[in-house]
Amino acid sequence: MSPPSRVSSCSPPPVFPLMGNAPSSPPTIVLSPCAACKVLRRRCADGCMLAPYFPPTGPAKFTTAHRVFGASNIIKLLQDLPESSRADAVSSMVYEAEARLRDPVYGCAGTVCRLQKEANELKVDLARARADLLSIQAQHANLLALVCVEFAANHRGDQQLHQPPPLGDQLNG
Repeated sequence: MSPPSRVSSCSPPPVFPLMGNAPSSPPTIVLSPCAACKVLRRRCADGCMLAPYFPPTGPAKFTTAHRVFGASNIIKLLQDLPESSRADAVSSMVYEAEARLRDPVYGCAGTVCRLQKEANELKVDLARARADLLSIQAQHANLLALVCVEFAANHRGDQQLHQPPPLGDQLNG
């Protein structure tokens, strides 16, 4: 007797129509359990609270949250929230759990501190760049003024060279 074959976790979940449906009614479809029930190895009920937030195709998302918070705490938290806020809460829990697994000491607070430090360093760099820009603009203005003065002096000198000498100088000469 051979062992039952396994379906790869990369393939989509199997969908099987139930037998015995009347020809006029649409076939009933049985889907695989949600990721939470799959990880917890329990039957996924029709009204499973976790099914909308942990689809069968993404068990890693639930595994991460379960590892940090525990399934019962996730369920308790979701029960206390209005349905409209639950998706955001799950997203936040998964993010916080991933951050806690990456950085067990500081979690997402470590990420916030690192990003604040980077923002402050960028503000300092920006202030430095603005100061450099002002300095370069001042140098440009000074050079432009110097060029204008030199041009004016040379232009006056050129005019004096091209002007005829005064009449008094011609009589003496």
